[in-house]
Amino acid sequence: MGRSGRVDGVDAAELFDSLRRAPDVESPELVAVDATDRLLLDEAAAALALCGPGEVAVVDDSYGALTLGAVAVHGASDVRVAQDLLVGERALTRNAERAGLTGTYRQLPLAEVAAGARVVLVQAPKSLDGLREIAESVAAVAAPDVSVFVGGRVKHMTHAMNDVLGASFDDVSATLARQKSRVLVARGPRPGTSSFPRSQHHTDLGLTVCAHGSAFAGTKVDIGTRALLDALSGETREGTALDLGSGTGLLAAALATRSPGLAVLAVDQSAAAVASTAATARANGVAERVRVVRDDAADSLPDGSVDLVVCNPPFHVGAAVVTTAADRLFAAAARVLRPGGELWTVYNSALRYKAALGRTVGPTRVVRQTPKFTVTASTRR
Repeated sequence: MGRSGRVDGVDAAELFDSLRRAPDVESPELVAVDATDRLLLDEAAAALALCGPGEVAVVDDSYGALTLGAVAVHGASDVRVAQDLLVGERALTRNAERAGLTGTYRQLPLAEVAAGARVVLVQAPKSLDGLREIAESVAAVAAPDVSVFVGGRVKHMTHAMNDVLGASFDDVSATLARQKSRVLVARGPRPGTSSFPRSQHHTDLGLTVCAHGSAFAGTKVDIGTRALLDALSGETREGTALDLGSGTGLLAAALATRSPGLAVLAVDQSAAAVASTAATARANGVAERVRVVRDDAADSLPDGSVDLVVCNPPFHVGAAVVTTAADRLFAAAARVLRPGGELWTVYNSALRYKAALGRTVGPTRVVRQTPKFTVTASTRR
């Protein structure tokens, strides 16, 4: 296996051109490999050349460019990968099959992925807490001479990221920017204990929220979820409910707490969200009644198996407003609901999802509306 641009007949340019986002959202303005992926691989080239089998780790590879690029361009073997999003894992699997690189990497949890690693490639997460948990996890188990390369778009990178990395590493430096991307390099790990999951009790709700670093909104209650909770406050349910895209699990915990006769399922494609949801259920004493599953758009659940779905769907994919992500969740809700079951959802009022919900799920009524958010209830035909 050479260290040029070709391994087993796979050319680097051909490899990157072949990458696809599927099964994630596909759209003309969304790409499977970006300038940050390429810059990370270039900046880490010298360090990658010194690594043996199992000494390269990749965290939050979006669709496989970092993992497969490390293998195909730099000759890395037995690469270990931790991806928060399940669609990223599945895209990597498909892209590896397409490139003939199946078996060149293995998936591991974040806490284990960097054990003994000498090079770690990281696509910077959206939040500082997400970066903090990655830094703590890597510093705790990596080799003493590890080099951690964290890449992101310049417009999203701040000096606070240096401080976060500096809490777990002795030396943090920045590379020159290229094509509006930049890489931070951290060396000299200082092993310590993880500060996650974190928790916060919300007296007004009577609930405690637990969150791992990359969970949306952290231990706070985002205003969309609060609007949906308020709309559901007078509802007592029985049967089976699904928190679709559970995040930190606040909706699941609220349903289980308010309706003792309700069995609650919570699903999310984010590993951080699933771990957060389970922790939130434990913190609120409802762990035995909330079953948590990592899947994509409830694909692990059978058709017509639940009576109620609650959902606070995303309406951004990266920096783009793309309604396809919510559309997939609405279709999933329609599939898993029994006839007569209801989908309660909240969305930005400007998006006007009511008509789409009516087509996809069934008759839809507005429960509550403000200039910012709309809460609707759709009855499965």
